[in-house]
Amino acid sequence: MRVDDFDFELPRELIADRPAVPRDSARLLEVRPEGLADWTVRDLPGLLATGDLLVFNDTKVIPARLTGRRGAATVEVTLHKVEAPNRWRAFARPAKRLKPGDRIAFAEDFAAEVADKGEGGEVTLAFDRAGAALFAALEQYGQMPLPPYMGRDADARDRLDYQTLLAAREGAVAAPTAGLHFTPELLAALAARGIGRVTVTLHVGAGTFLPVKAEDTRDHVMHAEWGEIGAEAAAAINAARTRGGRIVAVGTTSLRLLETAAKDDGTVQAFAGDTDIFITPGYRFKAVDLLLTNFHLPRSTLFMLVAAFAGLERMQAAYAHARAARYRFYSYGDACLLHRSDKS
Repeated sequence: MRVDDFDFELPRELIADRPAVPRDSARLLEVRPEGLADWTVRDLPGLLATGDLLVFNDTKVIPARLTGRRGAATVEVTLHKVEAPNRWRAFARPAKRLKPGDRIAFAEDFAAEVADKGEGGEVTLAFDRAGAALFAALEQYGQMPLPPYMGRDADARDRLDYQTLLAAREGAVAAPTAGLHFTPELLAALAARGIGRVTVTLHVGAGTFLPVKAEDTRDHVMHAEWGEIGAEAAAAINAARTRGGRIVAVGTTSLRLLETAAKDDGTVQAFAGDTDIFITPGYRFKAVDLLLTNFHLPRSTLFMLVAAFAGLERMQAAYAHARAARYRFYSYGDACLLHRSDKS
């Protein structure tokens, strides 16, 4: 398909730069085959049914944006994918003069060496420490990697705001934003209604914000991200489906991981490894029945995914309604609950 088919205009003032307070007061647009309905996120328990199962991504965002010095020059890097306990792929600015062997100092006692240089400003950095010691240094010297469209640097408030309630496993450099809407009260209300939950892990990379530069979706190369579905989570998902419950992916990251690990009959296997699944209209979904997600960028792989899930024309109409009704868009914005187009 042509990438132009997934384009739309969005007024700048509809891009949220802070989340709703409290989180579950965000607005929620339900997109069903028979039409649209306006709710808030705290209405979610009434929109789901006893026996349904929510699948959350429990990845934890790390302060992945660093500013350092290469000699007298300032270098900004954003980590986006771990390669080894002390090695990360990163986007660097300016990258043109960087070369393998260069040392970038982020503090007197914290530095990295350029181990390799790729295309488009990408480098591989070998840090002077690994594992927990590296994460501790990032906590001390790094910034939360807010999406570039917010147009501002992260502050102390973002350390909490840009992290989901269920965040547990360090490694993401972008938040699984659908999970940002949940509060302890909402989780309790869902549990009281008999709606279950499990967690999986997909470490979201900065590549999620990269624009699709190809003119045709077939020519786009998807970024890879590391994910894991444990045996217990897979068993719970399969058991819920067997009982007749619906699988509700909380976010496109959970959906992509579930579809990566799903068999043709809809059952999900335990999984650990990279996924670069690219979902566009025409894809046959196997594991997921409903999708809770935020509003996505035009011409993005994520808008292509929701168009595949709920139908392109339906999502174009939903986004037109959201713009007219002044919904807030993107990472800190409002949410939508999508019913699968082939499950009507």
